[in-house]
Amino acid sequence: MRLTLEQIEKYASRKGVKRIAVVNFLSTIDSESDTRIGCTMNCHMDEVLYGWNRATVTAIEAGIRDLFDAETRSRKQPCRR
Repeated sequence: MRLTLEQIEKYASRKGVKRIAVVNFLSTIDSESDTRIGCTMNCHMDEVLYGWNRATVTAIEAGIRDLFDAETRSRKQPCRR
């Protein structure tokens, strides 16, 4: 599962974020092959490496959280009998 471009744009348009960083980071995440912890760790390593501000990191973290929360909800759908 991936975030849609519309969902990514919601995070990238937040005040004070580095838009291209948010778009690039969130567009590469696939919840089927990535993990929440791994994505969060990569975000924080990139924060240091690229000098991202707090607003950018917070937007990326929110996107990560929403993607993996949605993935969890989709797996918990009750079976229809």
